[in-house]
Amino acid sequence: MNTGQDVQLDDLDARLIELLAQEPRIGVLECSRRLGVARGTVQARLDKLIGRGVIAGLGPEISPAAIGFGVTSFVTLEISQRHGHDPVTAHLAGIPEVLEAHTITGSSDLLCRIVARSNTDLQRVIDQIVSSEGITRASTIIALAEQIPYRTLPLVRSAARS
Repeated sequence: MNTGQDVQLDDLDARLIELLAQEPRIGVLECSRRLGVARGTVQARLDKLIGRGVIAGLGPEISPAAIGFGVTSFVTLEISQRHGHDPVTAHLAGIPEVLEAHTITGSSDLLCRIVARSNTDLQRVIDQIVSSEGITRASTIIALAEQIPYRTLPLVRSAARS
C-alpha cells in the first residue's frame, strides 16, 4: 500500500480505473478491448495499481441503507490518554455498525462513521461505543441526506492530468 510516496497516474491508468469503477465485473480481456491496448498491458497496469495501493479492492460496494441501516452518523471520541488508541480501536472494531474510524487533530481524538437501523438503534450503537473505559466523551452528528457520495474518480482524473 502507498504510504505517502508520490504516485503518478497517466491517462491509461485513469481510464482503466474509471472503467473498473463503472463496471467492476468486467474482465481484463474486455478492458483491453475497450481501452484499445493489449491484454498484457491491462494486466500489468492493474497489477501495478494494486501493488502500489492505488486500487485497494475490487469487491462489491455495499449500501448500508439497502440492508436496513438507514441512519448514518459521525461520532467524535475523546480518548483517555492513560488507555491510548489501541484498546479503543479494538473495541470499535468489534462493533459492526462502526464503518470506519480515523485518528484526527483538534479537540477530539477519533472520528467514526457509524450506521444504525433507526434513531433508537443509534442510541444502542452509541451506548455500545462509549462502554469502553478508554472513551471519555462522545459527540454525535446525524447525517440527514448524502449530498456527495464517497468518490475518488474526480481525484483520479485530476491526478492523471497533473
